[in-house]
Amino acid sequence: MSSVVQRGRLIQDPPIAKFLFNDFRMAWVWLAVRVWLGYEWLQSGLGKISNPAWTQTGDALKGYWTNAVAIPETGRPPISFDWYRDFLQFMLDTEAYTWFAKLISFGEVLVGIALILGAFTGIAAFFGGFMNFNFMLAGSASTNPLLFVAALGLIMGWKIAGYLGLDYFLLPWIGTPWGREDAKSRKK
Repeated sequence: MSSVVQRGRLIQDPPIAKFLFNDFRMAWVWLAVRVWLGYEWLQSGLGKISNPAWTQTGDALKGYWTNAVAIPETGRPPISFDWYRDFLQFMLDTEAYTWFAKLISFGEVLVGIALILGAFTGIAAFFGGFMNFNFMLAGSASTNPLLFVAALGLIMGWKIAGYLGLDYFLLPWIGTPWGREDAKSRKK
C-alpha cells in the first residue's frame, strides 16, 4: 500500500503500480527478470575478469574510451554530450583506465551475483543500471537500453523483487521493508 500525503491529501499509487511493485504474486515475474539480468552481468563480468586487457593493463577500457571520444570527420560522434566526452578524456589523460577497468570487471560480477541471489536487489539493480547508463552515454547501445529498463523495473519493485531470494532474510534483518510475519500474512 504505497501512498503519499501531500498538503493534507492522500495520493494513492495507481492499481497497476501497486500490483507490479507491491504485490507478492509479482515476485515470480521479478525473479525471472532478476535472474536473467544477473546472468547477463555475471557473464559479461567473467569475460572481462579472464581477460588481462581488463584486469592487468586496462587496455581494453582504454581502447573503448579512445573510440568513444573520437570525433569523426564525417558523421556523428559516438558521444552526443560534450561534458561526457570531456569526462572520458579526463579519465584517459589521467590513465584511470588502469584501475577503472578492474572496477568495472569486478563490479559487473558482483552485480550479477547479487541479482541472481536476490541480495539487496534494488541496490544491485541501481549499480547495474548506472553502468548501463554510462555505456549508453559513451555511445554503446547494444543491449544496454533493454538491460537499463530491466534494472529500472527491479529498482521500482525492490520491495518484492528479491522476495524469492536472500532479500527475504536480509531486508527484515536490517529493518526494512516488511517483517516475515507481515509477509506471511499477506500470502494467505
